[in-house]
Amino acid sequence: MKKIILKNKYVIHNNTLFVIEVKFQNIGGSVDEKLQTCDFKKKQYKKLFSQLNVEVEYIYVLSEWFRNPSYKDSLDYIISVGCQYYFGYLPLQKLGLPVPEV
Repeated sequence: MKKIILKNKYVIHNNTLFVIEVKFQNIGGSVDEKLQTCDFKKKQYKKLFSQLNVEVEYIYVLSEWFRNPSYKDSLDYIISVGCQYYFGYLPLQKLGLPVPEV
């Protein structure tokens, strides 16, 4: 039996695996380049879970640091390869989870 180790947070809902990676940064550094790896990571998760026949969604939750215009190309890339990102929080309804009424 193959052992699967997951470092990211994940949620499975309606036959979809949501992989959630939180990136916090407040100075330039290595996290910058890691944003450009979501396509590879998403493909690896699809490969790992292929026998379960589930869809895979890869989502970043980013700190405000990444709103800087210098990240526009990286953020555009994330969307272009079918991944997603949010700043500061992840809407529960995106994961199919109930949203508390206010």
